[in-house]
Amino acid sequence: MNTYSSRPVVLCLSGHDPSGGAGLQADIEALIAQGCHAAPAVTALTVQDTVNVSDFRVLDREWVLAQANAVLADSTVAAVKLGMLGSIEMVDTVAELLAAHPHLPLVCDPVLRAGGGGRLGKDEVGYALRERLLPLATIATPNLPEARILAELPEGTADECAEKLLPFCRHLLITGGHGDEDEIHNRLYTQDGQHFTWTCQRLPGSYHGSGCTLASALAGRLALGEQLESAVRTALDYTWRTLRDAEQLGKGQYVPRRLPLDFCS
Repeated sequence: MNTYSSRPVVLCLSGHDPSGGAGLQADIEALIAQGCHAAPAVTALTVQDTVNVSDFRVLDREWVLAQANAVLADSTVAAVKLGMLGSIEMVDTVAELLAAHPHLPLVCDPVLRAGGGGRLGKDEVGYALRERLLPLATIATPNLPEARILAELPEGTADECAEKLLPFCRHLLITGGHGDEDEIHNRLYTQDGQHFTWTCQRLPGSYHGSGCTLASALAGRLALGEQLESAVRTALDYTWRTLRDAEQLGKGQYVPRRLPLDFCS
């Protein structure tokens, strides 16, 4: 028996999805696949399936702080991943928590919409997140619809949204796939003016939990010490493979296969 684990611990502050496609289960599986250990702190409970979200409830501030502080006091956390927060109050709570740990790499996935389009917080939550949490993040990973909400540009391009958001964050990864283009463009922007684009083949169908998968994989790569540009590339490649091998477990979107079939064999 190994007394001391060599796996980096990643604290995940995300919502719970009972379908298992997104949220904390996506975080856990994606981090295991990177060779990391996920420490999940629940921020919200949702009523959703692979079709859409119908309701959610944000947990009390004290409960979220207690969960996260228990992990931080007990383990050497190597990175933090943020998912669904759901309310302005929860944004403020998480900002307060993270301000006490500024040394930790932070991946901020601004979860504002479910894969089926349902809202997971009012647009004002996005604006609060932009003002309070993006400045604390190592990198933010919105998809283009989320970037438009954050930037207050309803029809903005990725470049236009990045111009509006980069004053708030050091690195910004805006993912594609929400249009009808044959190739998906994922764009990394940095405050020093660098711009990287990765393209991948569009896969048929739509997917539940792809953003959670990407952000968690990226947090895992950073926890392992990988440099940011390389970590983004690795996380994008991994996420594409999970979508290529995705399964239709319900009546709606496909669920990424984040662990290999022989994982437990």
